[in-house]
Amino acid sequence: MNIDILLGLQWGDEGKGKVVDVLTPKYDVVARFQGGPNAGHSLEFNGIKHVLHIIPSGIFHREKINIIGNGVVIDPAIFEEEIKALEKMGLTPTDNLWISKKAHLILPTHRLLDAAQESKKGKNKIGSTLKGIGPTYTDKTARHGLRVGDILSEDFQERYNNLVATHKLMLKMYGFEYEEVLPKMELNYFEALNTIKKFKFIDSEYEIDDFLNNERSVLAEGAQGTLLDLEFGSYPFVTSSNTIAAGAFSGLGLAPRRCGKVVGIVKAYCTRVGAGPFPTELFDATGETLRTQGNEFGATTGRPRRCGWLDLVALKYAIMVNGVTEIALTKADVMSNFETINICTAYKVNGEITTRFINDSNAQIEPVLTPFKGWQQDISNIRNYDELPPEFKMYIQYIEKETNTKISIVSVGPDREATIVR
Repeated sequence: MNIDILLGLQWGDEGKGKVVDVLTPKYDVVARFQGGPNAGHSLEFNGIKHVLHIIPSGIFHREKINIIGNGVVIDPAIFEEEIKALEKMGLTPTDNLWISKKAHLILPTHRLLDAAQESKKGKNKIGSTLKGIGPTYTDKTARHGLRVGDILSEDFQERYNNLVATHKLMLKMYGFEYEEVLPKMELNYFEALNTIKKFKFIDSEYEIDDFLNNERSVLAEGAQGTLLDLEFGSYPFVTSSNTIAAGAFSGLGLAPRRCGKVVGIVKAYCTRVGAGPFPTELFDATGETLRTQGNEFGATTGRPRRCGWLDLVALKYAIMVNGVTEIALTKADVMSNFETINICTAYKVNGEITTRFINDSNAQIEPVLTPFKGWQQDISNIRNYDELPPEFKMYIQYIEKETNTKISIVSVGPDREATIVR
């Protein structure tokens, strides 16, 4: 048995939470492999919207095991909020949620450092969610971070105090005032640690290996999107972890030979939160229509998302670096009223045409657009591929042909039932 991977192929917000929720019945285990509460995975069923930040999106299926892997960074206070919300729904997360001992902890001072560093950048801000993600991964690579397993150590408080003391020196260097806010943040933090202690701490590499060896199916869930990958995204406007398929192996402790299917999630158009290059961004009424009809506001920050046409150059790049075997196309219903829909099929850079993704954030990129006739009808109630309008089928077929990848899932609405599986 091999592990299947599900991840985003754009700048995040592609609808991974919904697709994981739809696919979970086919799996025994759902495991999150990177990122932290800077992610917001939205799911909707029974007319109710749910947003998860740290907990895997399979948690609503009581009989499935959910794992937070070692590649994830956890803010105990936000984790506790999510647990309380799930318990109000009648769920008992302690029954089916396991946490890697090696997952790193976000401290209150990590969040303050995030704010201080972003403020210091001035007009060069990267658009951080200010959840402390970057500083936490920095401490991880500097080898003095704190991990979930450390909570149970007798010297945890001492180690916490030592790391916080270092952070305070850095905050003073930035001229950032923390004295008033930090005590309350720490009070909430240590109360939340008691919630985490109720959960099963594991070595995810052993547990997942045992699952696979015993023919138990596992789905690895990614956060953010490929174009925010620390190595292969539009650096420096990226996140602090490896969002691509390779990150699933280091983020859970698996060998690459264990790779099964790689399902890539892509919107029928593009969005981006925060700063950074966005070749197909629309600054006109069309972009505003996409934002309004698609409810394009960040699940974590509430910030309005930048909107634009589908970027096929970037999509092909994402498919290549991830080894994508099939695509899930989401939010096509948002474009139901457009007379003409464009797809970016190439870039013009300094007068030269290229079909290669450009990682240089300073490059002046002009998208080369190919127009398509819109389907101009409501598709949100369609559940059979054959019933889709021919214009939309042509849109799908063009993407499949150009990417040489099948679109196996089509989402036509936010609810889990608004899904066409081919």
